[in-house]
Amino acid sequence: MRIVHIDISNFRKLSCVRIDLEERTTLFVGPNNSGKTSAMEAVRRFLLHQKDINLGDFPISHWPRLEKLGSDWETGYGREGFDVGAQTQLLQELCPALDLWLNVKDGEIHHVAHLIPTLDWQGGLLGIRLTFEPKDFSELVESYLKKRHQAQESLNRVEEEHRQHTANLRLWPDSLLSFLQKELHRHFVVRAYTLDPSLMQPPAHGCARPQVLPADHVPVSLETVSRLIRVDEINAQRGLGGDDGNQDSGAGTNGITKKLSGQMRDYYRKHLNPLSTPSAQDLIALGAVDTAQTAFNERLRDWFCVPLSEVENLGYPGVSDPRIEIATSLLHADGLNHEPTLHYYIDGVETDGSPLPQLRLPEDSLGLGYQNLISMIFRLMSFRDGWLKIGSAAESQNDIPPLHLVLIEEPEAHLHAQVQQVFINKAYGTLRSHSLLGSNEDLSTQLLVSTHSNHIAHELPFGALRYFRRYPAGKFGKVPTSRVINLCQVFGELSGTRNFVTRYLRLHHSDLFFADAAILVEGPAERILLPSFIRNSKPFLEQCYLCIMEINGNHAHKLRPLIEQLGLTTLVITDLDACVDRKAVPPKRGDAQKTSNYTLASWLPGIAEVDGLLDANEASMELPQKEHSSCVRVAFQQEITTTIFGNQQTITPGTFEDALAYTNIESFRTLKGDGLITKFQDVFACEASVEGVEAGIFEALRKGDKADFALQMLEANELERLKVPAYIETGLDWLQTQLKRKQAATLFDEVIEPSATSHYVQVD
Repeated sequence: MRIVHIDISNFRKLSCVRIDLEERTTLFVGPNNSGKTSAMEAVRRFLLHQKDINLGDFPISHWPRLEKLGSDWETGYGREGFDVGAQTQLLQELCPALDLWLNVKDGEIHHVAHLIPTLDWQGGLLGIRLTFEPKDFSELVESYLKKRHQAQESLNRVEEEHRQHTANLRLWPDSLLSFLQKELHRHFVVRAYTLDPSLMQPPAHGCARPQVLPADHVPVSLETVSRLIRVDEINAQRGLGGDDGNQDSGAGTNGITKKLSGQMRDYYRKHLNPLSTPSAQDLIALGAVDTAQTAFNERLRDWFCVPLSEVENLGYPGVSDPRIEIATSLLHADGLNHEPTLHYYIDGVETDGSPLPQLRLPEDSLGLGYQNLISMIFRLMSFRDGWLKIGSAAESQNDIPPLHLVLIEEPEAHLHAQVQQVFINKAYGTLRSHSLLGSNEDLSTQLLVSTHSNHIAHELPFGALRYFRRYPAGKFGKVPTSRVINLCQVFGELSGTRNFVTRYLRLHHSDLFFADAAILVEGPAERILLPSFIRNSKPFLEQCYLCIMEINGNHAHKLRPLIEQLGLTTLVITDLDACVDRKAVPPKRGDAQKTSNYTLASWLPGIAEVDGLLDANEASMELPQKEHSSCVRVAFQQEITTTIFGNQQTITPGTFEDALAYTNIESFRTLKGDGLITKFQDVFACEASVEGVEAGIFEALRKGDKADFALQMLEANELERLKVPAYIETGLDWLQTQLKRKQAATLFDEVIEPSATSHYVQVD
């Protein structure tokens, strides 16, 4: 059994999305404020912390509709024509909901006996809806109207007794929204319903289409869901490094203890201690105070041998890292709770090479990154053993839920890049590392991870990524929304393109999935120097998260399906690449030249002739954003009017390097350097015609090292004074305009708490 899809409706900015889950690990990626946290919170709150659902989880766009419902109740409830059923349906359409679609095999039907939708159902897809809805609609309406009546009577009394105008005085509740802000959990509850697999529809344009439940549909017990799925979580705020917390990691989810020693003590108590009372070895160890310390420490080392070996599989300790040691702090025979203290120990040597006694370091002496790594792996082991009811954490292994869902939010917090990569590669294996699991298909584990780390995204298969795409206000609603894209479906049947893009991104640029915009550049020189150009002349762009990717113009167009699906604003900076009979030549008008750049010829502006490219207007260089595509613009070399040989001359560059040189001829005459810089200076000094300069620069570029040229430019004092080539300047201006427009369209954060803007006087 496994979860195939999760449909989330009316939860924050996720108005109606479907998330496909992989059999093993699914990774949520996307830029800031794109809905990743909202999706994790929806799963967490519906399956674990139902009492944490609050009014801020209702989409902001629904708040005016909630207020309108309250107004309708005030004017119509109890009167002729007031349709209770219709009003109930209107309210339920605004309530958060989560649909779980499970794939149930033939041998697993006994687990879902209470959830079978029809007598004809023989296995396969099974749907469960969890919805946050009113306990009793009439009771909700009557309670709201009673409080509204009391507030209005109080206002009237103030006016009558004190003759004071009350138009600007707000008494709670002045609307249904303010009433729910305080009374939500008194009148709302999470209920579970079965869904009909035959009515399940695929998403349309990225928007899920959940089925409408009949008005008389009877809910099922929430316990049936908890018996199917065990859910554990590690959130982003792990809080290591302080005093030991008092939170306990109970079944279903784990609280956070602040020290590793507390987590290991908890792991020992639940999963390693064979009995609820001390063992014979424990009593022997405690027989004498002098021997108890050593004896019990040896027992602890034996008990923790297996879990610590799992930690070592994650690459810790390394060559020079302290090793972990578990020790106890027993003082007398009453210390039977075996509270362990975690130490790190290192081996030292004298100056003559003789060994020193082992040097022990306290728990807090290790870096927070390694503490966090060890903490997370122990918690994963505890999740696994708690699910399987191993050790003293449970009395028996009866009624183990067939599915274990583990949520990890931003595992990269406090982990350096290499540890992030190791962790995400080992996390799922840790959750399955037990003799009861392995290849056992009757007990399934699914790992759900949200991240902002390109290092983590780099390590997982492309098909495991789910991209959260932001849409501005006005695109699909009055406020910003998000939709989820299954990246394994981006390229369809274009297997060659899919292979190229997925392999290229795994080798280079997984940060494409977290960027505000992408800049595709032709070669290493642009990639090296472009950040300096942005820093020196475009301070707004410097504040944005830009992904600068080096990809040749003959391949940039292969990213088109991905860019359009991500909705990523993209600037393609590429080269003119003039040729005659497939032979590269300096660009020249009227010479029947064509471009060898496939991006220019087949994508933007879609012109193969060099003359046509030089005459292309701005509109042809831009692919305006349509309903489901991205906004893309291409920038390539254009003719430059410059002063050379004492006169204004028109010269046509064909690459970034010669465009930079032609734009800054006088600066290049005195620029210090060698390689291409020296060759450019020789051409400017020796050639007597524009044609000679173009031919000389072209020949120098054929044999020169462009990356070395860019690195020397970084060292040059003149770099900040150089003019950016016009085609790049124009492209950056376009990109800046697009991102400013997108920023202006983002009017709200993911969550806006009503209490942040609402202040009421309460009348009891």
